Amino acid sequence: MSTTRTFVVVGGGLAGAKTAEALRVKDFDGKVILFCAEEHLPYERPPLSKDHLIGGKPLTEFTVHPADWYRDEHIDVHLGTTVTALDPVAHTVTLPDGSTIHYDKAALATGSRSRRPPIPGSDADGVHYLRTVDESDSLLATLKRGTRLVIVGAGWIGMEIAAAARGHGVIVTVVESAPLPLLGALGPEMGTVFAELHREHGVDLRLETSVESIVTTDGRATGVRLGTGEVVDADTVLVAVGAQPNVELAQDAGLAVDGGVLVDSSLTTSDPDIVAVGDIAAQEHPVLGSRIRVEHWANALNQPDVAAATMLGQPAQYAKLPYFFTDQYELGMEYVGHAARDSRVVVRGDAPRHKFVAFWLDAGDRVLAGMNVNIWDVTDDVKALIASGRPVDVTRLADPDVPLGNV
Repeated sequence: MSTTRTFVVVGGGLAGAKTAEALRVKDFDGKVILFCAEEHLPYERPPLSKDHLIGGKPLTEFTVHPADWYRDEHIDVHLGTTVTALDPVAHTVTLPDGSTIHYDKAALATGSRSRRPPIPGSDADGVHYLRTVDESDSLLATLKRGTRLVIVGAGWIGMEIAAAARGHGVIVTVVESAPLPLLGALGPEMGTVFAELHREHGVDLRLETSVESIVTTDGRATGVRLGTGEVVDADTVLVAVGAQPNVELAQDAGLAVDGGVLVDSSLTTSDPDIVAVGDIAAQEHPVLGSRIRVEHWANALNQPDVAAATMLGQPAQYAKLPYFFTDQYELGMEYVGHAARDSRVVVRGDAPRHKFVAFWLDAGDRVLAGMNVNIWDVTDDVKALIASGRPVDVTRLADPDVPLGNV
């Protein structure tokens, strides 16, 4: 009887690829099987709304590993394969053809998908979503100078694509039901900064505005009808109203799910032989002291090291603070930490000129999160302030001449 252990990784994004990689780095010599729903090898997703969409950065440059790496590392990759069932009792995964594969440990890295609200006309030709490289290619092909793009939703994807489209000379209208773009992520002060940025670059922002339907002619989108009855003409429509975690596999398997797959600080699910990483992982965070699920590149990149250690029975916990970044026009920024939308905001620097650091504070003047805009090499200082958990002197925090270590 063979004693070789089999570890399966379900999900072919960055988190899945890095989990497989981490297992080999940690000298796991058993079988590693990676299931990828797409026909592409795992790739990073940020370029889909950034470099790839702006300048056509080729897929090969943001593919995590080339095919020969998987071959050399003896990782069995199944492209175009969606695991249809997970049986924690039998320790098996079921494939589309009905066959099953036994596992000793499993990692779920199933990611998320675009939310598709029931907008009449949203299934018409010319209506786009953005989650895969094929969808990015399809959208990029429409971004021709002088064409009209209507974006439904003013979150990160919507705003990044608005910036990319304006760079291509596209006429852009963004329709958002909230009073400001990025309101849920950044709150009103910073939402205002991004609203002004996009208006300065010619984006028509329709805020506090609902969408009634997508207008079609001969099965193709030709505009968006607003709640006011007005129709905004469009050659292309992008629906960008957030992402939905792919938790159905875990839920059907009986794992604990509540908005995400519930995991502890070691990324273990309610089943001790299954871990979850990336977008789907709703983690008990040891630093933040709360459960958090983060749909950002940094988690997909960094969590797999902990997940692999956990699968191998090694003590580990994921304690990195949430981190994300964006590039829109001449504005580049990094955000670290986690804060409620209504947290107090303190700005150090020149917000109108897009060169500043914003801090989110709790009622006790402790820093919860920080965002540096066109100011670099301060992320470690911001992390240190958050990790310290100590109250800061708000006046000194706002003074660019005071080192962050002395606030």
